[in-house]
Amino acid sequence: MPSYQALSELLDPDTTVLLTVECQEGVVGTDSALPELAAQARSGGALANIGRLVDAAHAGGVQVVHAVAERRPDGRGANRNARLFRAAERLPVQQLTGTPAVRVAAPIEVAEEDLVVRRLHGLSPLHGTDADPLLRNLGCRTLIVTGVSANVAVPNAVFDAVNSGYSVVVPADAIAGVPADYTPAMIRHTLALVATVATTSDVLACLERPRGIRPA
Repeated sequence: MPSYQALSELLDPDTTVLLTVECQEGVVGTDSALPELAAQARSGGALANIGRLVDAAHAGGVQVVHAVAERRPDGRGANRNARLFRAAERLPVQQLTGTPAVRVAAPIEVAEEDLVVRRLHGLSPLHGTDADPLLRNLGCRTLIVTGVSANVAVPNAVFDAVNSGYSVVVPADAIAGVPADYTPAMIRHTLALVATVATTSDVLACLERPRGIRPA
């Protein structure tokens, strides 16, 4: 884990953005299309930790961006070139535009100043979406990546962010995947190679410091 000073230097509130990935009702909510993933995100504490991080970001003036995956009722523009996409079409809960399934789930609060980036295609919250130009216009240099799943969308976000020149911080207890033991293995053997891995408490300690205070 990084030292407080090293993490604080990365998490300058003026150049840091907190990203939540697919933390929507139809994915991590009580009526999820993926109940095993939703249960893990809730029982393992990841969703609660994301809520804490979002609250701290709002209080500390750190920009929050919510990445939401959805599809049109007619499926136009959606991918069908992988088994995952075809399986999603058969799920009992669909992530349809304008439905409760694509609302950001509790306990995460969406503030007026938050940005919501919605995508109709692909696996990545960044590649091929509005996220990257928005982050650049916000002056982002460090992206905190949280959410689901550790199997697909989260590593996509991390790699795309690194490839785009951002530094990435991953609070290990604020992401979730299935099975439960897959997430720590993926973090240790994959994400830790390209991102700074911390805990929610570590990141909160940096986000909650008085604005304008820099580490000695």
